[in-house]
Amino acid sequence: MSQLINRYSEGVFIISATPFTENGELDLSSTDSMVDFYLNSGVSGMTILGIMGEAQKLTAAESLKFANHIISRVGGRIPIVVGVSGASLDNMKRLSQSVMDAGASGVMVAPMPGLCTETKLDQYYKQVCHALGPEVPICLQDYPQTTGVQFSVETILKLTRENEQIVMLKHEDWPGLTKLSRVRTESDTSSTPRMSILVGNAALFLPQELQRGADGAMTGFAYPEMLVQVVNLHKAGKVDLAEDLFDAYLPMVRYEQQLGLGLAIRKEILHRRGVIKSPKVRSPGPSLTKLDHTELTRLMDRLETKLKELH
Repeated sequence: MSQLINRYSEGVFIISATPFTENGELDLSSTDSMVDFYLNSGVSGMTILGIMGEAQKLTAAESLKFANHIISRVGGRIPIVVGVSGASLDNMKRLSQSVMDAGASGVMVAPMPGLCTETKLDQYYKQVCHALGPEVPICLQDYPQTTGVQFSVETILKLTRENEQIVMLKHEDWPGLTKLSRVRTESDTSSTPRMSILVGNAALFLPQELQRGADGAMTGFAYPEMLVQVVNLHKAGKVDLAEDLFDAYLPMVRYEQQLGLGLAIRKEILHRRGVIKSPKVRSPGPSLTKLDHTELTRLMDRLETKLKELH
């Protein structure tokens, strides 16, 4: 069994895609090759059934089947965080218990839409922690662009202070650098415990976020080896080298960040890299035009050229 996530978890927790066949069924063969690809890239952990994982398009049975398959394939080599966000605490509890029993390392919970005050957020996460039980570590997802819910720094610190289970922050507010700096500076004090901070937003601001104290990344960029190398270089004190490498990938990072289309681009890249058999996004979902494909080919070719020049 892999180690549970904790307040010092670090590195790259890659957010996994959910591979489908061309007819929209779960593709467990591609799931195996994808897990192997992520592990060979050197990631520290995996996050499954997130927004990128099209969790909202899976049935409860499919979610559990996919999670169990990944956990089994990984076999405890790295920690796995499972997204369990949803409207029903009962469903959240059932899925959390099932995946933790199977060997997951923690769960990720985003706030329900409509939690617009600190009091509502406080009450919601207390209910979540009570429902899941004290043995389930929680990653709090702060992603207002999708949830519509704003966390203040004070609320984040209060939640981790009063709920021992909330050990990790997935930070992807935007603009968010000052917020990240404050959470890092104002936690790990005599009154507030440390939080692990992993950043999202397609890694668009990763060098700056690392320089401000982030512990790593939790995102789904289709070149996970870049995320791993940038985090490792930064950790080794080679900040400029980390930024130089990131800069080579930046056009691709930016291209993937297109809201509404980014998932289709990521799956297409994973398909082209031989990781998954089909780039299928479950309907209703985005698809690439012929011109999109041509554009992506040029970006991938330019990236290869830049990487050769770096070496």
